[in-house]
Amino acid sequence: MRELYDEPEIGFAEHRSVARIAALLAAHGVDVEVGAFGLETAFRASGHEASGAGSSADVSESEASGPHFAIIAEYDALPGIGHACGHNIIAGVAVGAFLAAAPIVARLGGRLSLIGTPAEENGGGKELIIRAGRFDDVDAAGMVHPSAGSGTGSVLGQRTTGVRRVAVTYHGRAAHAAGAPWLGRNALDGVVTAYQGVAQLRQHILPTDRIHGIITDGGAAPNIVPERAAALFYVRSADVDGLRDLTERVVAVLEGAARITETRAEIDVDPVPPYLPLETNVALTTRWARAFAARGHEIPAPPAAVPQGGPSTDMGNVSRIVPSIHPSLGLGGPVEVFPHNAAFADLTVLPPALDALIDAAAALAATAVDYVADPALRAAAAAEFAASGGPYRWEE
Repeated sequence: MRELYDEPEIGFAEHRSVARIAALLAAHGVDVEVGAFGLETAFRASGHEASGAGSSADVSESEASGPHFAIIAEYDALPGIGHACGHNIIAGVAVGAFLAAAPIVARLGGRLSLIGTPAEENGGGKELIIRAGRFDDVDAAGMVHPSAGSGTGSVLGQRTTGVRRVAVTYHGRAAHAAGAPWLGRNALDGVVTAYQGVAQLRQHILPTDRIHGIITDGGAAPNIVPERAAALFYVRSADVDGLRDLTERVVAVLEGAARITETRAEIDVDPVPPYLPLETNVALTTRWARAFAARGHEIPAPPAAVPQGGPSTDMGNVSRIVPSIHPSLGLGGPVEVFPHNAAFADLTVLPPALDALIDAAAALAATAVDYVADPALRAAAAAEFAASGGPYRWEE
């Protein structure tokens, strides 16, 4: 955890991070497939490898036919501010839970996998793994995400928004901005008009939806009418249909800006796979909350209404494929030090964060074991998942 903090790596470049995780697992006798699923910085380990060579629990993956629970690890960082989303904590929780639960799950005849998913922040690694078919034999999945404060946040019924990226490049005509501006067509005007149009659109969207963006290219020099300018927008909604509809509205604004400015808009929807809204499985999350509370933590009462809005995660895509949990875990810092702030990264290596990590890992391990051992829990999780409309895969 500390080593990941010291050398943060952004998505799809987490080579040292994965090597460190693999070395730790190897020290416990676990073989790790690095570069799994066709992604250089993804990895996969199976629980039978951690059950102890020669033991009665040492069965091959092909021989194991019981329930299959996948523990999910993340380890990518943010540009410039390191592990300000706490993915080093996520990795620590995942590895600890896997090592604790693997021997027990194997003895029970179940299957346990540890799946390392790159680029949660910028690339949708989990969706890429889904498309590679590597969740097809998984029955349930779980991970724990750190957050601000010292408690847990809405562990029952927690949801997130889905997010789609929309990149746009405006192509105009260069000209001397002072000598002959009438010959030019200003691509930056296209971007600015689009940005202002999106700002006006924000007045007429649901309060749980979000649109935000940046200008990524504003031209070469003030005395040249920009022939190229670009922007990137994130479109978020609390449900899948809303995500589609709001994206179409944003694209219409971008196209309109091109007509207004006599430029050409090159629009790229989903340069990164869409992240779907998280569908928390309450039956499974209740087990995690119970195990976490048994280690001395207070669990808040379920919210009167399911929370909507807020951040996004590609764990949402996994939650639409199999019953999943994604509880949030306070690291003991002040509530105003929220993820995606540089100060949050520093919280992840303080003693309260380590204590929280250990307890969260123990609770996640207990959840995996309960899932394999308890047919009633599996039935309840499956019934809830079916009632929510799963399984669902994004298709255009």
